[in-house]
Amino acid sequence: MVLGEPVEAARDVSLAERVRDAIEQHIVSGRLAPGDKLNEVDWAERLAVSRGPVREAFRALEQAALVRTEKHRGVFVRVVSLAEADEIYAVRLMLEEAACALLAERVDAARVAQLRAPVDAMRDALDVRDRDAYARANVEFHLAIVAGAGNGKLLGMYRQLVGELSLFRRAALAAHEDAMQQSLAEHRAILTAIASRDAERAVKLLREHVEGGRRRVHEAYARVATA
Repeated sequence: MVLGEPVEAARDVSLAERVRDAIEQHIVSGRLAPGDKLNEVDWAERLAVSRGPVREAFRALEQAALVRTEKHRGVFVRVVSLAEADEIYAVRLMLEEAACALLAERVDAARVAQLRAPVDAMRDALDVRDRDAYARANVEFHLAIVAGAGNGKLLGMYRQLVGELSLFRRAALAAHEDAMQQSLAEHRAILTAIASRDAERAVKLLREHVEGGRRRVHEAYARVATA
């Protein structure tokens, strides 16, 4: 979704949901940064919709913990503290470990292909040093793991955590020159373990990967604090 592109209603998705998705993409991709203000009139004009769906979208984004509303000031992209990010990482890891184990037990050729596609996209993004494209493919890979477990409730909970953590992962990738290359190798190893139906190894590699991401986030923020 490009700024200024009209949002049209689909038969099975409300206009407010499509507006929410459009704004959420800007938050998760980093085009809207923590602390940025969201203007109702501005977004209605950009997406060629009335203000009602935008207002509903803002409420949905607040429920998803991606924005906050300040009385008499407006709506802002939420700032997540490093301490809160640690808590989110811990919950995310528990959910994704469970999903990874379930997926490894039931994996088939179709599910392997669904995991391989974002890994290939990560490789292509690494070749051209496109951090935005890499971050999107990274999210798609982990969502594919959780979706592949076949538990809708687990997937819904995980999606919210992914949104809240997206900017932290991007900060880590930007701070380390070799982070994308290392990350790609880790994703490939996880994919291989899942495809081999080695649930124990897949979960171990996933845990090390997520903990490594959390550690890189801390290092990135430490650099900013001492700069």
